[in-house]
Amino acid sequence: MGRRHEAAEVREMLSASRLVTLTGVGGVGKTRLALRVADEARRAFPDGVWLAELAELDNPALLAQGLTEALEIRDHSPRPALDVLVDHLRDRQALIVLDNCEHLLEECARLADRLLRAAPRLRLLATSRQALGTAGEQSLAVPTLGLPDLEGPRPTLATLARCDAIRLFTERAAAIVPGFQLTEDNRDAIELVCRRLDGIPLGIEIAVVRLRALSVQQLLDRLDDRFRLLTTGSRTVLPRHQTLRALIDWSYELCTERERLLWARVSVFAGSLDLDAAEAVCSGEGIDRAEILDLVTELVDKSVLLREEHRTAVRYRMLDTLRSYGRERLATAGEEDVRLRRHRDYYRRLAADARAALFGPAQVQWFARLQLEHANLRTALEGCLTEPGQTGRGLEMAADLLYHWITSYYLGEGRRWLDQALALCTEPTAARARALWTDSWLAIIQSDTDAAAAMLEESRSIGTRLDLDPVLAYTALYSGMVAMYRGEARSAIALYEEAVTRHRATGDPVGLALALIRLSLAHSFIGDSPRAIALGEESLAVCDAYGEGWHRAYAMMALGMDVWRQGDTARAAALEKDSLTFNRSLDDPLGVAVNLEVLAWIAATDRDHTRAAGLLGALRTIWHAIGAPHSGYGHLARYHEECEATVRRALGKAAFNTAFKRGARLSYAETLVYALEDELPSEEPAVGGRPSPLTPRESEIAQLVAQGLSNKEIASSLVIAQRTAEGHIEHILSKLGFTSRAQVAVWVAEGHRTAESDGQHPPEDTV
Repeated sequence: MGRRHEAAEVREMLSASRLVTLTGVGGVGKTRLALRVADEARRAFPDGVWLAELAELDNPALLAQGLTEALEIRDHSPRPALDVLVDHLRDRQALIVLDNCEHLLEECARLADRLLRAAPRLRLLATSRQALGTAGEQSLAVPTLGLPDLEGPRPTLATLARCDAIRLFTERAAAIVPGFQLTEDNRDAIELVCRRLDGIPLGIEIAVVRLRALSVQQLLDRLDDRFRLLTTGSRTVLPRHQTLRALIDWSYELCTERERLLWARVSVFAGSLDLDAAEAVCSGEGIDRAEILDLVTELVDKSVLLREEHRTAVRYRMLDTLRSYGRERLATAGEEDVRLRRHRDYYRRLAADARAALFGPAQVQWFARLQLEHANLRTALEGCLTEPGQTGRGLEMAADLLYHWITSYYLGEGRRWLDQALALCTEPTAARARALWTDSWLAIIQSDTDAAAAMLEESRSIGTRLDLDPVLAYTALYSGMVAMYRGEARSAIALYEEAVTRHRATGDPVGLALALIRLSLAHSFIGDSPRAIALGEESLAVCDAYGEGWHRAYAMMALGMDVWRQGDTARAAALEKDSLTFNRSLDDPLGVAVNLEVLAWIAATDRDHTRAAGLLGALRTIWHAIGAPHSGYGHLARYHEECEATVRRALGKAAFNTAFKRGARLSYAETLVYALEDELPSEEPAVGGRPSPLTPRESEIAQLVAQGLSNKEIASSLVIAQRTAEGHIEHILSKLGFTSRAQVAVWVAEGHRTAESDGQHPPEDTV
């Protein structure tokens, strides 16, 4: 694997210090070394090893928010992201890799200090071009890859093959030139190429691409020519950062003029991009739109762009070093402002298109696409809100992304964007009115109903003044939610009825479906079951007419609740499980939590008190992770309390506590299985009395491996990049000590536990 000595040194440093920083020039392999150490250390961190990729994060103010996303925390409270992080990590034994800290050095240092003070069992492993400079930090300057000692005896071919630099060269060359091997004929040229490149991993990988057209000797000759020019023919050794720069310069110059233009223009993207985005943002002024596909293909072949396969489309990513180089070239060409503007406008339109397609059969695909584009959406919002004359468009964009904020990790971030935009755009316009009611829903979900009420009052005032019927419809709807939260059911029903009437008049199926769902819940709450069921079924009909899924799942939840109240627990359970199945597929923790609530009440009604207590225990963990108990559904707390009191009386204190604690110990994945299949996972220990070493995501992937799915099929099934799936499988093999997928399949078939060990917290990727 290479880097054995350095990996051992880093592990030793981590055992002595809670903050270790790997430093070195770009391309030297800091990230790769950090990930190797983190993977090998997983067993020492029962609460997980996490990677926070910071390269695509340009705004220091979003550092804590970015880390909550990396840790897959879905907190629906209005607390600052840093407070959420501290609370989440306080009692956890975890390792976080902070990758690419150099552009956020001071902010990363402050964040690390705060987290390490608050979480005594936390370890941080950072990569940066310089140390963070905090108390207690240990740093390691990552060396280049090893080569034979020039003063020593000539190594055998086998010994040479074990040198890290030579091994990387030959592995990458074999991937490009089938059948390529290290031989006595090419060994000297390969070693000299690696020496010319100072053993810098990224340099070796970039150079090896040239083997598509050159022999190793020809590659060496051209490197010699290039570096001789840089040192004016002297024997002076180039500094390592200049060596890599020279190599990237060479790669750039070997590209055609149009390929260079595309390289520079793609640098405005944060994270990854798809072909549509490349065509929209990068075409024109030297590149026809029809040429983009061929040019992208050429840059992939030259390893300037990396190809990532996702469920519905291929995406492309550029290494940070190459992206920074491209950005320099873009600025030198005087195109930076133009391309950033086109990037901003493209993602502003994408947000508007997503909103328009929200209520239909493509809904889930849009949700997934927006999550993939989150870094670019964030960059576009930042551009809108910092450029004079564009703040109004930023306000509209933040409001367009409402469902992105509430169906992903970004609810708190969405509210901050809306708050910022509203502070900048104070004129009483239609756009401000829409942003106010949009922001109010996020506040309601966070249980911040006073702030929501104030925003709704202003939105209603603007809507009345400007005669904006859609605004008045939504302010009535969300004002009804506030009233319901406050226990004012009759007022809420009047507001919901107003919302239904107005949404019918404006022809808005989104608002109509949501208003009908809430009106159904309110009538159920006051005991009017016939009306509640009729409204729930009408909401289902609206959703079915448009092929919509998310609101339909909530309509089934509302309908199941009232069917339960009528005593038809079998039908109620079926409705809730159908709803839960969709909410699980969308990874909607709030919807899942409400489904589980109703299933717990159904179990209590059916006198299955042990099951009810187990579900109540699981719910405590889930609501804590969400950060806002009964978020947006506060009026349901009454049913929860009645259920818990009933079950406590029926079981007695000891039996209730046993079942409750057992439910609280379930992983999120186990909770969903229990809810849908009615059986608690076995508490029998795995072989040797040890719990499964796999995380829930790894467990899920292990099951798919056992079913015979390929990496591509697994990635498609889970809506993740193929590279991510491959990384998970490597971790699974490493943890289990296996060398083949067949061994994993046998391990799963033998019945080993593939969920988190008892006592661990549920994974925040879903709660």
